[in-house]
Amino acid sequence: MQKRKLIIIGSGPAAHTAAIYAARANLAPLLYEGFQAGPAGGQLMTTTEVENYPGFPNGIMGPELMDNFRAQSVRFGTHILTEDVEWVDLSKRPFKIHGSNTEVLAEALIIATGATAKRLDIEGARDGEFWQKGVTACAVCDGAAPIFRGQPLFVIGGGDSAVEEATFLTKYGSKIYIVHRRDELRASKIMAERALKHPKIEVLWNCVIEKVMGDSIVRKVQIKNLQTDQVETRPAGGVFFAIGHQPNTAFLKGQLELNEVGYIRVKNGSMATSLPGVFAAGDVQDPTYRQAVTAAGTGCMAALDAEKWLNHMGIE
Repeated sequence: MQKRKLIIIGSGPAAHTAAIYAARANLAPLLYEGFQAGPAGGQLMTTTEVENYPGFPNGIMGPELMDNFRAQSVRFGTHILTEDVEWVDLSKRPFKIHGSNTEVLAEALIIATGATAKRLDIEGARDGEFWQKGVTACAVCDGAAPIFRGQPLFVIGGGDSAVEEATFLTKYGSKIYIVHRRDELRASKIMAERALKHPKIEVLWNCVIEKVMGDSIVRKVQIKNLQTDQVETRPAGGVFFAIGHQPNTAFLKGQLELNEVGYIRVKNGSMATSLPGVFAAGDVQDPTYRQAVTAAGTGCMAALDAEKWLNHMGIE
């Protein structure tokens, strides 16, 4: 069975940044880019124009940015396998990585499998409909896009994330509606008060969005009041899911320490996990920022941590 000094699981900014740094350090990394939670390239593959990644003053399309990441990884010698990782055995070193077509042993492992934004199954908001054509799951990533400016925008959710996203969107939208299926917000008291007092935010209590409509982009939403069953159609320039993310850690089967919602715990000041030789980077360990640039930064950190650990273990 083939053995590698370093294996990276993932295909987004964190994984490829880790691969670039590891390859330049002569660690000859092997990267599994297929992952059952989504397409190779991560969430940026379903993003249109990225305007907040440094170095691209005129913006860049998400898939193009990830193509550039991948090309740079390959240029420095990263070997990429386009297959899923089905399970890993972290009970002893070298660790065993079981892909859909291969089994490989690894002295060190970087997990950068990301997190998947939770979405509701709403007519018009699915893939191939208005997803990424006015429907998104990241206000910070997409809210400044021209299609949202000066438009009524709808945020689905009731927790801190929903309030934060709604508040952020007040800089761009004409009016921000928080659509919440209950009669009180789940957000912390201070966050809820901030939303309720904001002149540009209105909460639609006991309501759900039943349908998203438009032409080439979102133009309207159909909203149902769960108490009265009344349905109304409102003009809309965008719909933002703010109901949380699901870290892609199920394949680990409890072999690493996770937090209460499933994100990998890393040690303060490093990307080291609860198991020596295993490191985590990107959104799989980040429930707070979830940005491409922060993911890339932690990918760099994970590679440097892995290199230092391998040297400490005398693995050359």
